[in-house]
Amino acid sequence: MIYIDFEGKTPVDTDLPNWSPWTQKKWQAWLDKSAEFLAELEKFNQAGDIAGRNKFIDSKSAHWGKLKPWLQALSGGKCWFSEVKELYSHYDVEHFRPKKEAKSLDGSSRDGYWWLAFDYTNFRVCGNVGNRKKGGWFPLMEGGLCSTFENPCEESEIAYLLDPTDPEDVNLIAFDEEGKTISAPGISEWEEKRVEETINRLKLNEHEALREERGKIWQRVSREIEQYLTAKSRCSNGGNPVAKENVRRHLLKIKEMTQHDAELSSVARWCVLFRNDAQLMRLVA
Repeated sequence: MIYIDFEGKTPVDTDLPNWSPWTQKKWQAWLDKSAEFLAELEKFNQAGDIAGRNKFIDSKSAHWGKLKPWLQALSGGKCWFSEVKELYSHYDVEHFRPKKEAKSLDGSSRDGYWWLAFDYTNFRVCGNVGNRKKGGWFPLMEGGLCSTFENPCEESEIAYLLDPTDPEDVNLIAFDEEGKTISAPGISEWEEKRVEETINRLKLNEHEALREERGKIWQRVSREIEQYLTAKSRCSNGGNPVAKENVRRHLLKIKEMTQHDAELSSVARWCVLFRNDAQLMRLVA
């Protein structure tokens, strides 16, 4: 999972690579259309026509699909949950809070967050390997608040599903040398449950190709670290310009693999953190 700084960003942003920013006019037109669709949904809701409301939402999927290139640009072309570009299959524009029905841990369902169906802040980019299993799954902590159209309080819900736009959620996940997604050390029992449910529901370990690729990244970073340490030991007293250049080269390679837009950069970062080397830690800080 990769942290996506979503705060205050819109498709008119100009500092994203591989994205041709929308004009303000085009972006406003998209927002206006979203408002129109929401007004229609409110009519269905007032009439108690849930089936009609859900059918209307499905018929407008092309609307949120227009934001897919922008959402991809925010993550350097990576799935926000798996952090790969191809291994997790084709991208979906996923609704973090389900738009039609929300399923709890016991399989029971409640009404979905239909009023967020066209709200771009509820969109995430997710490979369909995980998105298809997730579906409408969105359990909340028992006894906690549950947002409704009449009493919206999404910001106070305590959800099981980890959110890539929340840096605290992203920091709950770690990786091991075998490529498995695991809980970060030192987290609470409740946080452990959230990590376990998210891993299971998004198939973050179940998808074998993804797990294998994480293992390969870990091995590549480990080799670079070993070569860096060897070169560092040979130039600790000075007088070895070739070894010093090798130190620089390996550090740059490690830095490259831990950059935000590199595939599986979170795995690479955890491999570095696992070594507990002060210089490497500063490199990825």
